[in-house]
Amino acid sequence: MMKFLVSVHLPDDFDPSLEDELVGRKIHALNDEIEAAGAMFFVCGLLPPESARTVRPQSDGKPLVTDGPFLETKEHLGGFLIIDAEDMDAALEWAKKGVIAGGRAIEVRQIFFQEE
Repeated sequence: MMKFLVSVHLPDDFDPSLEDELVGRKIHALNDEIEAAGAMFFVCGLLPPESARTVRPQSDGKPLVTDGPFLETKEHLGGFLIIDAEDMDAALEWAKKGVIAGGRAIEVRQIFFQEE
């Protein structure tokens, strides 16, 4: 079984208080479905990007902590799941259901993961 990062991207002006309650119920139902199928490894939402900090290396070798996410974009990572799936096609089937439930772009990427 392979592990896949399924990440949800939100526009920077996203306000969860304006989100339709039905969308939340659909997302929770999908999470329940993934868990019932035995494919859920981990799931969480993230606080808004203004709560993020980025740590960057400096030429003197000391880390520099700055406000905000690493990349300058008009979207941000809003949450993610780590799922178990047989292959990319199986992971994409879950992501398609996520797009239908939440109406947001989703990225799927296989995780380099070595079990001990």
